[in-house]
Amino acid sequence: MTATVAKRGAKATLVIRDARVFDPASGVDARADVTIEKGIITAVAPAKGKGTGRLLLPGFVDLHTHLRSPGREDEEDIASGTLAAAAGGYVTICAMPNTDPVVDNAAVMASLAEVAESEAHVRVAFIGSISRGLKGEHLSDMWDMAAAGAVAFSDDGQPVFDAGLLRAAFQAALTFDLPLSLHCEDLDLAGAGVMNEGGVSAQLGLAGIPCTAESADVARALEIALYERGRVHIAHVSCARSLAAIRAAREAGAAVTCEATPHHLLLTDEAVRRLDANFKMNPPLRGEEDRQALVAALAAGEIDCIATDHAPHAGQEKEAPFEEAPFGVIGLESAFPVLYTGLVEPGEVSLEALVSAMSTNPARAFNLPAPAIAEGEEANLCLVDIDEEFGIEPERFLSKSRNSAFAGSRARGRVLMTIAAGRTAFKHEKL
Repeated sequence: MTATVAKRGAKATLVIRDARVFDPASGVDARADVTIEKGIITAVAPAKGKGTGRLLLPGFVDLHTHLRSPGREDEEDIASGTLAAAAGGYVTICAMPNTDPVVDNAAVMASLAEVAESEAHVRVAFIGSISRGLKGEHLSDMWDMAAAGAVAFSDDGQPVFDAGLLRAAFQAALTFDLPLSLHCEDLDLAGAGVMNEGGVSAQLGLAGIPCTAESADVARALEIALYERGRVHIAHVSCARSLAAIRAAREAGAAVTCEATPHHLLLTDEAVRRLDANFKMNPPLRGEEDRQALVAALAAGEIDCIATDHAPHAGQEKEAPFEEAPFGVIGLESAFPVLYTGLVEPGEVSLEALVSAMSTNPARAFNLPAPAIAEGEEANLCLVDIDEEFGIEPERFLSKSRNSAFAGSRARGRVLMTIAAGRTAFKHEKL
C-alpha cells in the first residue's frame, strides 16, 4: 500500500450536474452530468443544461506537504492539514519527514499511518528521510520504510551534502524503484542568506542566497542520479539554471521529475521589499527572469509537477523580524485559485498543463493512484467555480496556520467540493 486511505464517513452517492468536465488524462473536455454511486463514478453523460461556470477536475496530488506531526501539532496536524488539502481540491498529499522525531524508521511511519487512517480527510502518503535524523551522516532505515509503504525518500529542508551518502541512497532506493526527492542547496554558497541575492537584497541590506546555490547542487545530484540510474525528483525549482541542468540530464537519459511551487511561479523578490516574513521561503523568491523561465517550463511540460511546499508556522514566529523569522509559507488552500487566475486566465499556461501538473503527473511521479474522471473509477475529483472572484483570506483557512504569501490577493477558481477516495472530504458553504 502506497498511501493511507482515511475511513471518514460513508462513500458518496450523488450526481454532479452540468459542469465542464475537464480531465486531460482521460481525454474528456465536455459539459456532462457525472453520477457517483458508493464512491464509484458510474456515469459520465452529456449534460442537458446551459452550463454553470463550474469545472469538474481530477483531484489534485501534492508531493510536498509539511504536516508538522509529530512534534509541532500547534502549527498543523494530520487532521487539520488534510482538511486544508481537501478545501484546496487535493485528494492525495505526501507528508515530508522533517518532523520531531524524524520519520527515519518504520515505527514512526507506522504510527503516523495509523493516525492518518482514523483522522485524515484525504489520502496521505509518507516520505521517509534519506539520512538518520536528517544529519546527513548515515542512511536511514530505508529498507524497512519501503516495506512499510514509503513512496519516496527526502531530507527536505536539508541537502544531502555528502556525495557518497547520496550515491548510497540512490543505490538503496533503486532496489525498491522509489525516487529521492531532493532539496538542492549548496550551504556554503547559501551562507547566511535570507532572500534572493540581487538588486533587491542589496538595496534592503539583507544577506542574499544566489541562484547558483541551488543550480550547482541540482547539477551535482543529477550527475550522481544519472550514474546510478536512480529516480530523482528535484523539489521546489526556482532558477532558470536549474532547469537547464534538468533538461541536460533528461537528454542524457536520467529518470528525473521536478516541481515548482505557486509562489515561485507567481511572485518575485520584489515582494520582499515589504519585509513581511510571509514572503520568506527557501529557496527564496527569485527575480522576474527566473520566474518567467519557470512559467515557460511549466507551459512546455518541462516542469511536470506543481507542489505547494505547504509549511505551516505559528503566528508569532512569522511576526519576528525578517532576518530572524523561519522560512516557509502555506499553500494548500490557495494553490489552484492563484495559479488559475495568475497563469491560465492571462493565457500564459494552458488549463491542460496546469491540471496535469497538479494531478496526473505528480501521481505518476511517485507511483500513486492517478485521479481520473471516467466510468468505473473511484471518485477522486474536485468541483471548482471559475466565475466568482473572491479574496484569499488566510483567517478563514482550515489550516491551523495563516502564513500565506497570497493573503489579500483576488482570485477565481474557488473549490466548492472535493471527493477523495470516494468520500466527500470537503463541501463549501455555497453548495
